[in-house]
Amino acid sequence: MLILASNSPRRRELLRESGIPFEVVPSRFEECGAGLSARETVLRFAEGKAREVYSRNGEAFVLGADTVVSLDGKILGKPKDREEAAAMLRALSGRRHEVLTGVCLIGREFFRLDAARTVVEFYPLGEELIGRYVESGLPLDKAGAYGIQDGYPLVRGYEGSYTNVVGLPMEFVTAFLKEGKIC
Repeated sequence: MLILASNSPRRRELLRESGIPFEVVPSRFEECGAGLSARETVLRFAEGKAREVYSRNGEAFVLGADTVVSLDGKILGKPKDREEAAAMLRALSGRRHEVLTGVCLIGREFFRLDAARTVVEFYPLGEELIGRYVESGLPLDKAGAYGIQDGYPLVRGYEGSYTNVVGLPMEFVTAFLKEGKIC
């Protein structure tokens, strides 16, 4: 059995679309990583989430993940309000940034941890588009205040994994699950 240590609707949808059976048990892991690089942050948080849920669920395999947006080495997490979301989108406008997702799979005598990296380039964004997008409420629960899948013309292009930008690099997940003989 696979347990997803996340309440993220995007991660649930990606797993559902892949046909992998799973249950959701949200992690109670406290995210604290001041001074860490983006890569160190996602690795620490993904492992922490997976270990916390594994400690409560015995023999199951547990999948933990954490995603951040990094612009010029600065981590952009989920915005606290609409104003911060708009500020993040202005900062990303017309620029390239990184999306990193740490993925951890833990099972009895099994442990895999890695991070996916995708470079994303934004179109220059006008204030009208930023305002409409922020007012939709969609950016408020996403790292970097955007979702590549939201249907707004934000992303000019990307290099790497699309599903990583959504929140769960399925290439990593599938490889880990095969290695653990889960699917």
